[in-house]
Amino acid sequence: MTDLATDTDTDLDAAMDRYRVELTGYCYRMLGSSFDAEDAVQDTYVRAWRSHEKFEGRSSLRSWLYRIATNVCLDLLNAGNKRARPMDLTAPQHQASAVLNERPEVTWLEPVPDGRVLPQTADPAEMALAKESVRLAFVAALQHLPAKQRAVLILREVLAWKADEVAALLETTVASVNSALQRARATLAGSRIRESEAADPLDADQAKLLEQYLSAFEAYDITRLTALLHEDAVLSMPPFDLWLQGHADIAAWHLNQGIGCKGSRLIPTTANGMPAFGQYRPAASGTGHTPWALQVLEISDGKIVGLNAFLDTARWFPLFGLPEQLDEAHEVQ
Repeated sequence: MTDLATDTDTDLDAAMDRYRVELTGYCYRMLGSSFDAEDAVQDTYVRAWRSHEKFEGRSSLRSWLYRIATNVCLDLLNAGNKRARPMDLTAPQHQASAVLNERPEVTWLEPVPDGRVLPQTADPAEMALAKESVRLAFVAALQHLPAKQRAVLILREVLAWKADEVAALLETTVASVNSALQRARATLAGSRIRESEAADPLDADQAKLLEQYLSAFEAYDITRLTALLHEDAVLSMPPFDLWLQGHADIAAWHLNQGIGCKGSRLIPTTANGMPAFGQYRPAASGTGHTPWALQVLEISDGKIVGLNAFLDTARWFPLFGLPEQLDEAHEVQ
């Protein structure tokens, strides 16, 4: 039985569109790039359109689309595409000797708006798992897996497909699927993924921590700011491969190379199931504020453990629906 009722163009469009968000989430976990994921889903739909007359309903439309999406992602990964975080590529530097070395956009694991990759569900446990599976640290760890192991782990552990369903999708055996899953689990266990907590909904302690962070950052009170950080918190700034660790270096960075952030304004949002802010620095004209970074915060046990500042605002702010600039009227609000 197929979930595609008729062959009309309108019905096919509507049927496929029901799966757009979950397919984008799947492709994002596979590829580590929000833009590549969108392109992969579009390619999936183009391929589906071209071959839908051959679709005989032996599986559901959903399964068929996942098969196509998997092949699209495997093709991209076999071409050598692999995303990383600065912490995957270099050792931490110290503020006094820090060097800003920029790497190409295709190097970096990218943030993604929750609404693009997290289907709505009334089940809190299901939503919690979905958010956990798009965290930056988890998606970065996935990038260390061979492509097919990555697909198996996502389908089995995140999307809760049965082993025989995954085997049918990948045109392999159940034994092969189980073996790939076991190897993938072992690799992830060895990667020591750092814990961080989901942002939506915020509990009272998380909300208080974020209010304190926003207040400290906008006041540029670095003493208050660093008091909110875990002692070995990390600051990274793609597209630069520089990253800093610990209170002393993070504080020193903000007071020296990063002093231009003084007077910034922050607009709350979410990314990868975590709290985030659009950061706007004072405009060179002296009027208003202009985009500087998408800050994605990782929180654990009441402290901030990761400050991820994605600096390519021309890419990120439109994607996250953040204003192109903050004028005086916006700031007064």
